[in-house]
Formats: sequence, C-alpha cells, structure tokens
Amino acid sequence: MKRILTLSVLAAAVLATGCTRIETGEVGVRVGFDKQVQSGELLPGSFNQSIIGEVLTFPIKDVNVVLENMTPVAKDNSTMKDFDAVVVYNINPGQVSELYSTKNRSFHAEFKGDTYVMYNYIVQNARNAIYKAARKYEALDMADARSDMETFIKEEIVRNLAEEKLDGSISISQVLIRNIVPADSVVASANELVKAKNEFKTEEVKVATARKRNESMQANPMAIPLLKAEAEADAMRALPGAIANFRGQTLVINGVVTPTVQTNNTK
Repeated sequence: MKRILTLSVLAAAVLATGCTRIETGEVGVRVGFDKQVQSGELLPGSFNQSIIGEVLTFPIKDVNVVLENMTPVAKDNSTMKDFDAVVVYNINPGQVSELYSTKNRSFHAEFKGDTYVMYNYIVQNARNAIYKAARKYEALDMADARSDMETFIKEEIVRNLAEEKLDGSISISQVLIRNIVPADSVVASANELVKAKNEFKTEEVKVATARKRNESMQANPMAIPLLKAEAEADAMRALPGAIANFRGQTLVINGVVTPTVQTNNTK
C-alpha cells in the first residue's frame, strides 16, 4: 500500500512538472517527438502533457510590433531624423497551427519562451507601409498629418495581407505613430524662413506707413509748411541747451557767426 502511494505521488509530480497550461490570450500547438506539428490548437485554460513531445504557446491577442529609429524619406527628399510607431495585430486562434507549420520560420519571432506567429512578417510589412506613407508628406507636415498617416499605414498593411490571402488569419487593430522628428537641417531652414517672413512683414508695415503719410501730405497743401515749422520750432527749443554745451570758439546760428566766450571760474 505504501509503495502504491509513493508511485502515485511520483506520478502526480511528474504530471505536474510535465504539463503546460495555456493562458488567456494565447493558444498552444503540440509538436510530436518526431518534430511534426500536429493539427489543431490547444485552447486557453487547458493543461497539456509535455513529457512526450513539446507544447508551444503562441500569444495571439493584441500583439504589439514596435518599430523604432526609422529614417524614412519625406516628399521633399529630406531624411527624417527619427520615426517611431507601434502596430497592434491579432491572430485568428484557429489558424495558428497552420501558420506556424506552413509559413517560413523567419516570419515568426521567439521571446521568453513564447512564439509570436508572423511577428517578423508584420514588421516588414509595417516598415514598407511607413516608408510609403512618408513619401506622401513634406517633413514638416508629417506631425500635423499623423492621423492620416496612421490610417494610410493600416490600410496598406491590410491590403498586403489580403493580397497574400492572410486577411482571414491576421487582423490589424491599430497603428500608432509615437514620434516624428524632421532632420535638424530642415528645422533650421524652417526657422530661418519664419525669421525672414517676419522681417519682410515688418518692412511691409514701414513702407505702407510711409506711403500713407506721403499720400496724406500730398492731399493737404499745408502739411509740408506745417512740418517745416514744426521742425524749426523743435530746433529753437533745443538751441539753449546746444549753446550751453558748446565748447568751440564760434557758433553759427541761422547762418550768422557768433563768437563765444568761455570763462573759467577759479578762485
């Protein structure tokens, strides 16, 4: 009896350590001892023995494909300094086994014991769509066109999936552009252009003001004599101060040479 109990405990321990549980958001696929992928998927919540053969797990829900440090070329032929995006895709649970067994293994990615079906395939399609979208916009216009670019990129990936007859197996739920940075030279040129435009507007205002003043003077015959009289009055008001500060020998006032006398008050 004791021997039977011991064997039961050992059997339970072996089963516990030799089982794989399929978690929510993923499915499993059994690979036999002959390395052949068996048809059909192992559903979430199930326990599956892995003593004989192997059980692979595949995340299928909201898989994030992160694309960073891209440098696409804009419509103005400038190369972007940085472009980062995220593409979220989902795998049809009933297609995992077929995709894994029939598609090139380079299309999939391994990470921390999980296999991400078609991850690398989505990476390549997303990059192509992003570089194609960038060509539609000037470098400085991309930030404002972020939403339109996201829509275009998603539609482009979906179109490619349909052409490859993968639209029933893979769905694209979201495309997010996280960062758009034009080249430094483009930003510097834009700043110089803004500065030049502001200076031009300032000069336009000065010219327009002078033109209006000239038109006003021409419309009023008394304007020029009045301006001349105003200038002479200003000069006369400034005369006492000018005489007091003069340090020469003679002073010319209205064409008349006037000698000046300097005194030194010394004790």
